[in-house]
Amino acid sequence: MALDGIIILDNNGRPIIQSGFRSTTTAYPLLHIDAVNDALQKAERSADVDPVIYVASYNAANVSSACCHVRVGDLRFLCPVSGDVDPLLAFAFLQTFIDILREYLGTVSAATLRDNFDIVYQLFEETLDTGGHPLTTYSNALRDIVIPPSLLNKLLSVTGTNFNSTINSGFGAGAAIGPFSSPLPWRKTGVRYNNNEIYFDIVEQFKAIVNKNGTVLSSNVHGKIEANAKLSGTPDCSLNFTNPQVLEDCALHPCVRLLRWNRDKILSFVPPDGRFTLMDYTYSSNSLPSPSPAQQSLSSVTPSRTNVALPFTIKAIVELEDSGGSFDVTLTSRYSTHALENVVADMHLGQGAGGIRCSVSRGSGGGGFINAGGSRNMDTFGASSGASWSFDAQRAVLRWEIPIVPPSSSWSMHGSFSTTNRIPRPSHAIRVHFDISSHTYSALKVGQLKVMNAKENYKPFKGIRGRSSGEVEWRW
Repeated sequence: MALDGIIILDNNGRPIIQSGFRSTTTAYPLLHIDAVNDALQKAERSADVDPVIYVASYNAANVSSACCHVRVGDLRFLCPVSGDVDPLLAFAFLQTFIDILREYLGTVSAATLRDNFDIVYQLFEETLDTGGHPLTTYSNALRDIVIPPSLLNKLLSVTGTNFNSTINSGFGAGAAIGPFSSPLPWRKTGVRYNNNEIYFDIVEQFKAIVNKNGTVLSSNVHGKIEANAKLSGTPDCSLNFTNPQVLEDCALHPCVRLLRWNRDKILSFVPPDGRFTLMDYTYSSNSLPSPSPAQQSLSSVTPSRTNVALPFTIKAIVELEDSGGSFDVTLTSRYSTHALENVVADMHLGQGAGGIRCSVSRGSGGGGFINAGGSRNMDTFGASSGASWSFDAQRAVLRWEIPIVPPSSSWSMHGSFSTTNRIPRPSHAIRVHFDISSHTYSALKVGQLKVMNAKENYKPFKGIRGRSSGEVEWRW
């Protein structure tokens, strides 16, 4: 299986840069650009466009193809595929290439791509070969081939000095340690730090669909362990958990020794240098009894649910009238120790909605709470206590924002709206996004973290923390 190439479009649908294509005709990438732009113009929202778009051939001699695309900020990345190619391969490579661009450029935008055309073209050549197969995708190995952009490199390029070719030719600063000299593709040799440290973030995301009675119809928790390693030499790390039974469907970084994990549930690895994702997983509660064969066959056709309590409850009263309606929404936190942060509730009022009259207020409950920094906070009572609302007329979405929802506190939003349609057609759901600091849904606990290095004698700084986010669709 091979990919045909990559195209990057700006927010107006115009191509900024593209890789070399296996196809011999120059019209092939243009067909995919037109197909994506046509689909975006026909759709009411860009999110409604299918991630895989069928592209018909322009003559009898060519076969039909498909275009896999993802949106990143104001850009859209396209990956055309043809023949017997799994679209998941295209999406996996696109995500990997986007992560590489973030490491090199920081912010991935049209401006940064135009300022670093040479870097992006080199990354195209090194990550995807002429046959369309992924090649070098480890950032540590790429940094030995494609030098990250810096002021020094730009000055050298202006003066005509090719610093990159000097390193790769075996002379000068890179003579002792050249590209691909490390036996581990994800870690460079000769890494040195004055302060050795390694930190882990256990990040979990909760998604759920709730009906108007408060019953969870579907829910799941996906998590990942993000690491940032700044260790000298070639360290060997081991990480174990006190409750590894909560982990399911684990996807491990290639640096993890798979045999040790399958046997002892211990993450034993030589870490890459810098930031990386050590493991992805799904939270599973093994406290439930094993299902019977009949229950197993039934669970294959019913939505999955986890034993995670909803962080809040929503009571929504919406009354629809001719050419408008009124709403009264109350959000109440169910947590007693943790605060919900960056709460954003979106309510789609339907096409033609306008004339919004709305007010937000703070209810009762929720005195002091323990925040992410561990200090005691006393929430101030007021009319809105920082809450606000806004209306996007183009999307017809009413947004309610609350910076911090203390434990056991309640908040309300009520108002009215009008519409150009005789019968209003709002969406019968409220979508809520939120964050929770120093909290994980799975209660995953790290038992021990060891860092060993036979050639280096140092004691690194180590740290582990948890943070969570959520997205709940509450129907009314």
